Amino acid sequence: MENNTYLNLKNINKYFGKFHVLKDINISIKKGEFICLLGPSGCGKTSLLRIIAGLERENSGTISLENNDITNLSTRERNVGIVFQSYALFPNMTGEENITFGLKNKKLQDNKIKEILNETVKLVQLEGIAKKYPSEMSGGQMQRIALARAIAMEPNILLLDEPLSALDAKVRSKLRYEIKELQKKLKITTIMVTHDQEEALSMGDRIVVMNNGKIEQIGTPEEIYNNPSNSFVADFIGTTNIIKLDGKEIMVRPEDLTLLKSKESNLTNYRVKNIEFRGNSYRVTLNDKNNSILVDVVAKEFKKLSIKENDIMQVEITDKLSEKVG
Repeated sequence: MENNTYLNLKNINKYFGKFHVLKDINISIKKGEFICLLGPSGCGKTSLLRIIAGLERENSGTISLENNDITNLSTRERNVGIVFQSYALFPNMTGEENITFGLKNKKLQDNKIKEILNETVKLVQLEGIAKKYPSEMSGGQMQRIALARAIAMEPNILLLDEPLSALDAKVRSKLRYEIKELQKKLKITTIMVTHDQEEALSMGDRIVVMNNGKIEQIGTPEEIYNNPSNSFVADFIGTTNIIKLDGKEIMVRPEDLTLLKSKESNLTNYRVKNIEFRGNSYRVTLNDKNNSILVDVVAKEFKKLSIKENDIMQVEITDKLSEKVG
């Protein structure tokens, strides 16, 4: 184990009956790090989060926090804060009462509880709103209350179980930024489960890509995107073209292809099948007899080329993922 490891998961295995849900999971996490557990449905990421929380028990393996074995400790003894997708707020309590519920159970003095409440409400920008009941709040406001309730307890680890998936796109984008900024400010070691690759790429200091109960790759967002360890990671993170070229299959990102109207003898001709406007760029679908490929073109270049459906274009490859993928 690395000397600067804060939370260490070693050889974690989990079975549900005969189904092997988690297979020899090993992760070392630094203090203050934001880790995203990313993968398709059923990959084991939520089961792993629940094991870290102490809500599920592993069949084998150990969990240590600051070199202390916490494998057999309860959720309360581990002092973890948990934010669920469903918010899990008490509907008969105001936002403030939800936030202070755990603090009152700790038998803190009233003035200390009020101090923590005021600080926490300010942190999540809910002054005035926190006096309302959950039924009077928007989804984003309820999620902030759930987050405030978790951080008010000053947890060793903050666990987020797809906290943004029930929100609309605009609110999700705003909260994504706010959660990341709050985490950096408080320096709380945070582990978030998500199936949203954009969420993981924008929020995680490191991403743990999982599939079928195994870890496929651990790395920074840049490492995962630009240097995927295998074809699963390359295909799951971002969009990937598989192009047949000279009898081989190569993997290329849409942004690593350039459209040309010239007639180079060494390049293949493609027909423009579809054009999708994306604001500051266009995604162009092209076909030839062997391939259907996607190319991302910035708006300025798109207008310069004056691309239309059924145009014949050529495609130049500027970078290949398959040269990096094992």
